[in-house]
Amino acid sequence: MWSQKPIEKISVQEIAIKSGCNRSTFYQYFTDIYELLDSVENDLLNDIKKELANNELSMHTVQDTLCCLDKREHLLVLNALLGDYGSARFVKRLKKEITLDQLELNVPQNHSLTPYFIEFYLATALSLFRLWLQRQKDLSSEEFLKLVENLYSRGITPYFKE
Repeated sequence: MWSQKPIEKISVQEIAIKSGCNRSTFYQYFTDIYELLDSVENDLLNDIKKELANNELSMHTVQDTLCCLDKREHLLVLNALLGDYGSARFVKRLKKEITLDQLELNVPQNHSLTPYFIEFYLATALSLFRLWLQRQKDLSSEEFLKLVENLYSRGITPYFKE
């Protein structure tokens, strides 16, 4: 539903019908759809953290994080959260999970431009990931992660024909 219209346009009744339960069951677990959204976001972020820990990866690179996001069980939720009617708040929360201390970026810690470097790095990766999902993963995971890595290290110029 979140991938089809904004959350403020979704009713509890619609969720109940779609899930095959009644409204009173919904209200036993959640006070409103925003609490449900919080729960979905929290579950996804916790899954990502577990996945990183289990695979001895870290959020040192956005590539490691994107690798964890590229799991079949996460894609439906991610399509909704990162889609046209997605959650800007979720993107902010995801960015907060990847802190400067965790990133392997050679940027000065206290430079006035550091927040811009970090935003560029994270926003670009998430935007590319969102596009890749919208394009129904037209590149393999390996090709996509290599593209992101190459774009960070060499920019787009090598992809232009001379």
